[in-house]
Amino acid sequence: MPSLQALPRSFYDRDPVIVAEELLGMHLVCREESLERIGRIVEVEAYLGPHDKAAHSARGRTRRTEVMFGPPGHAYIYVIYGMHCCLNVVTEKEGNASAILIRALEPIQNLDGRGSGPGLVCRSLHLNRSWNGHDLVSDDLFIAEPDARDAIRIIRRPRIGVDYAGSWAKRLLRFYIAENEWVSRR
Repeated sequence: MPSLQALPRSFYDRDPVIVAEELLGMHLVCREESLERIGRIVEVEAYLGPHDKAAHSARGRTRRTEVMFGPPGHAYIYVIYGMHCCLNVVTEKEGNASAILIRALEPIQNLDGRGSGPGLVCRSLHLNRSWNGHDLVSDDLFIAEPDARDAIRIIRRPRIGVDYAGSWAKRLLRFYIAENEWVSRR
């Protein structure tokens, strides 16, 4: 497999819905020492910033959400249920606080276990909170365009687990590759 290169920062400095759709089919790469773990992104959710009642940034700027308010192209990793890490990609210009949750990966190389679900994505890549704020325009944790990309059909659905967000819970901001067996929920 040829060496993969990180997407440029300009890729992330755009509308989160566009970035979310274009992340589908990209490769998420984590390099540690001599091991390279790679998964194909097959499911994501867009969080549009403080006005989006389902976004963590809707509660304002806190120590936890500080990374979301920073520049685009950084990893926002948080813990849910006190035990599972979730990986988000910060989008748009500094201060907008929007992000894309990576919900599922199709295994390409060296993933440990399934990557179907946001907690399993981090577990399969061996990511934890120490990666929070990591620059994704790097050479150890990044997203890359594969050499060849198949045409995909994108399904849009409401996000999962955000019923508390009122009308925002019904917005079609979850995107996944149609008929992909690695998607967390159909």
